[in-house]
Amino acid sequence: MAPPFVAALLRHRALLTLLGAPLAFLPLPLLLPGLESRCGYVIILMAIYWCTEAIPLAATALLPVVLFPMLGILESKKVCMQYLKDTNMLFVGGLIVAVAVEHWNLHKRIALRVLLIVGVKPALLMLGFMGVTAFLSMWISNTATTAMMVPIVQAVLDQMNGAEAKPERQEGHINAALAVVGLEMDEKAATGFSSVAGQGNGFLPEVPSDPERQAAKKRTNKGMTLCICYAASIGGTATLTGTGPNLVLKGQMNQLFPENGDVLNFASWFGFAFPNMLLMLVLAWLWLQISFMGFNFRKTWGCGAQETASERAALRLLKEEHRKLGPVSFAEGSVLAAFALLVLLWFTREPGFIPGWATVLFNKDKEYVTDATVAIFVALLLFIIPATRPRCGPCFQSSFDLEEGGEALKESLPPAPLLEWKVVQRKLPWSIVLLLGGGFALANGSEVSGLSKWLGSQMTPLQGVPPWAIAIILSLLIAIFTECTSNVATATLFLPVFASLSQSIGVNPLYIMIPCTLSASFAFMLPVATPPNAIVFSYGHLRVTDMAKTGIVMNIIGVLCITLAINSWGRAMFHLDAFPTWANATLGE
Repeated sequence: MAPPFVAALLRHRALLTLLGAPLAFLPLPLLLPGLESRCGYVIILMAIYWCTEAIPLAATALLPVVLFPMLGILESKKVCMQYLKDTNMLFVGGLIVAVAVEHWNLHKRIALRVLLIVGVKPALLMLGFMGVTAFLSMWISNTATTAMMVPIVQAVLDQMNGAEAKPERQEGHINAALAVVGLEMDEKAATGFSSVAGQGNGFLPEVPSDPERQAAKKRTNKGMTLCICYAASIGGTATLTGTGPNLVLKGQMNQLFPENGDVLNFASWFGFAFPNMLLMLVLAWLWLQISFMGFNFRKTWGCGAQETASERAALRLLKEEHRKLGPVSFAEGSVLAAFALLVLLWFTREPGFIPGWATVLFNKDKEYVTDATVAIFVALLLFIIPATRPRCGPCFQSSFDLEEGGEALKESLPPAPLLEWKVVQRKLPWSIVLLLGGGFALANGSEVSGLSKWLGSQMTPLQGVPPWAIAIILSLLIAIFTECTSNVATATLFLPVFASLSQSIGVNPLYIMIPCTLSASFAFMLPVATPPNAIVFSYGHLRVTDMAKTGIVMNIIGVLCITLAINSWGRAMFHLDAFPTWANATLGE
């Protein structure tokens, strides 16, 4: 047992960090005059607060609004302008569309339909779970995707293990898991499956069986649940709006290299990251098969074997849940059409190999209309398109036309839209908007103060190291660091430094910044590293050692896949062999 004074320090560690960090590093700006040391002081404070979470992450992101003007680094109105830039609007617009998908349960219909197609053989079922989770995570929050998918996995496992869900035990662990990582979700989204079960260790009572069969069931449960959080993290890397670090990179590129010519847009990022995501997903699936199920083709793939009773029960469960959704509603079809329109406009705005519609229609440069313009346009449509099929005849009907003694005047009101603002206000993670803004403010402050230029000059000795080796080392560093802090905060802190590094050694900034951005999403090892991990861990099938042993190999797989991608098709797509003029333009400033 810890001594009383140690226990007291632990209880008040957040307060000690909050007050002690500014005092401990105060000599930095006092003894080293200049804007560089003052800006470095602010960055160190924010890094400590982000790592320890002494105050909420979003609150830490607001520190530049106070400290930059007080320390004479940047005037207030210029700092505040960083908090709602084009990238933030891209994030908001994309998430509003994602909220509509969740609100009308379209993601659940897609998931169940795909699972019914792939079947319930263990290996194919895991592949189906991972494919659906990764696809959904490309467009909606990885937390919401995991929160929907894990109860489906749990219910299927209950059927395959011969367990019967009991109504009194249908309370899941998702809300508790989200509380651990400091997040809140709508109750319906968090428990969106009727057969969620779990209490204690996540297993329901079942008929005793021989130890070998019981051990095999436990391994299967571990693999099936772990695949969800891994697929959610991997899937988010495939699109520019899929996860926070991708947007941080986009914003930092526009902030630090304003003449980059929109080299990173939705189409170019997807062309690079989607093949990498597929490769990682397949390798992750194979690794989980080896770790938890083995490669018994007859048993796990069903080669030459008939469906067992438990597999038929699981299939019936999926069919029943799909039946409960009923036919596709007008609202679901409309949301799907809006989603398809958004993706189509994103891809064709500036595809790169031909002039996009923005260039043709507006006869301006390619940055005149951005991906944010498209995202907000489609988001606005969701507040206009009705949720019910318009009736023939007059749009409004007088109350005198209703039956005598009728109900409320439903027919006299216009139909409700697909989305209402109160739904968006409740579900949109506004804290990420502030986190992104704080990162842009830090990047701007580093550039104005000269800190970026100073950091670059300190890194010139690295010119003798091959760029591919630097990218691998830094990617591993980021993959380890992101296990302990927010992936958005990690990208925000490191990307400006890596931009300075690439300039100082004469390497295309994307060669280093893209691998490190993707690595920030590879939080595979610890339950508290990312919300999907916490949700999966809360079901009780996994121990920390299970996650750590499996996750360290996943980190290695991720870094190797990124290295392959950036040195093959990434090199050709982004012209990484040459140091671009848009990166050279800021060196002399």
